[in-house]
Amino acid sequence: MVIVDRDLCTGCGTCIPYCSVKAISMGDSFAQIDSRKCTDCYVCVRNKVCRVEAISKGPLETFYEQYRHLLSDPTETTAATGVPGRGTEEAKTNDVSGRVRSGEIGFAIDMGRPGMGVRMSDVEKVARAVTAAGLVLEPGHVSPLGKVLADLGTGEMQPGARDLFVLSVIIEGKCPEARAKGVLQALQQVSGEIESVFSLGLIMRPDREGDFSGLKILDELGIPRPHRGKVNIGLGRPLAEP
Repeated sequence: MVIVDRDLCTGCGTCIPYCSVKAISMGDSFAQIDSRKCTDCYVCVRNKVCRVEAISKGPLETFYEQYRHLLSDPTETTAATGVPGRGTEEAKTNDVSGRVRSGEIGFAIDMGRPGMGVRMSDVEKVARAVTAAGLVLEPGHVSPLGKVLADLGTGEMQPGARDLFVLSVIIEGKCPEARAKGVLQALQQVSGEIESVFSLGLIMRPDREGDFSGLKILDELGIPRPHRGKVNIGLGRPLAEP
């Protein structure tokens, strides 16, 4: 967690608006940081907002502290994936890697946002709901979330990770098209049981007629079709496609 040197702090309050999750507040005469809200994003340190340099990086002594920092600081790169900014490519390389094949639909459930954040216990609620509906989660070497799950098959979180508060994290997985409707229904239900927000990305391949069956499922459930998307026009060779 970020540290405030009380001997140096003048109590000016300049640092307070720089914290996107409102973890900094003013004590009697110095700034103080709420350890349950701080995500270790280091915005307040990197931008040198304190004129007397009273704010500094604290030690990240445990795996879970390091994990929280890696998810929240976009300047860090996750060693397992080699990707900066939450450590995942979110299936964007699918046409090369073949992570989502024809007949399957990939899900990227982006939980939390700067300015809000998300408690990992809420991430577990969503992960449990979608795995019960048939979503197969990505392992830790592909998606950082897998590193703190006790069971990929059920979405159960490691006990030490449940209380972590991070800026955002992505639940990534895939399922056969036939199970996608159930996964979407599970998301609709669990959305009212969490204290944060999420956005949903769907990864699909077109059928022979150039249509996307996943969009028809959205229509059936009354979910508005996405108003933006990313399209790979076939420049990559799908290594895993038959």
